[in-house]
Amino acid sequence: MAGLVEFTPSFLPHPRLSLAVFDFDGTLSWLRHGWPELMCQVFLPYYPRRADESVEEVQHLLTAEILSGNGLPSIFQMRKFVERVQSRAAKAPAPEELLHEYQSRLDRIIAERSELIARKTAQVDDFVVFGARGMLDLLERRGFKLFVLSGTLEERVKEEAHLLDLTRYFGDRIFGSGSTSFSKRTVLDKILAEENLRGENLLCFGDGPVEILHAQELGGMAVAVASDENQNGSGRMDSVKRAQLMDAGAHVVIPDYRDAPALLDALLNG
Repeated sequence: MAGLVEFTPSFLPHPRLSLAVFDFDGTLSWLRHGWPELMCQVFLPYYPRRADESVEEVQHLLTAEILSGNGLPSIFQMRKFVERVQSRAAKAPAPEELLHEYQSRLDRIIAERSELIARKTAQVDDFVVFGARGMLDLLERRGFKLFVLSGTLEERVKEEAHLLDLTRYFGDRIFGSGSTSFSKRTVLDKILAEENLRGENLLCFGDGPVEILHAQELGGMAVAVASDENQNGSGRMDSVKRAQLMDAGAHVVIPDYRDAPALLDALLNG
């Protein structure tokens, strides 16, 4: 393979793979790139930093905690941050207020990036994770049934998938969150049951620990996409993502999809 690919000791080929489930943000879409840093910026003014803590140390701590919830609805990260602040006998805004502040800032960024695409100042694939379209084309040719499963609100995922010309790969098989009770595991179980398939048929791509953990629990193939939030196509893995994805049970870790044909052959045949 030309790029960086890391096979973990738990890796074994899955020759019966036939259904591929993708997380959306950071796994397929790069429209929201930089969101962990943005969330951290929202949190920092409310964080009661001790005298012996540098801003850099706090940023690293908060970013790691933010990424540990990657794949869950954002309200979970807001609640965790408020709990952390309260553990230091300090006060923070309510989780819902923090979420509104974060979402408002993120929406402005997404609108700016969407406008670049609309005006053709940027190409659509500038905001698709490097090589992802090639992987989708390849899986489609191989007869895989493709799904999106995201912790982002479903209507937003569908809008952004349409903007990025990704809907044609998935049709109505795009699932996102709609409430705080949203569970990726529940949706995965439902998909497998409706398709009359088992875990050995499941190929899961994601940049968050949640979907990687569930794929591993179900006996599927968990491919962790430790995508670079700062430079699409850099070929570099995000070190914090990589560590958390490995801990979640990833079988393979990649920075992007530049080696799609060779990677898929390895997943199926070793």
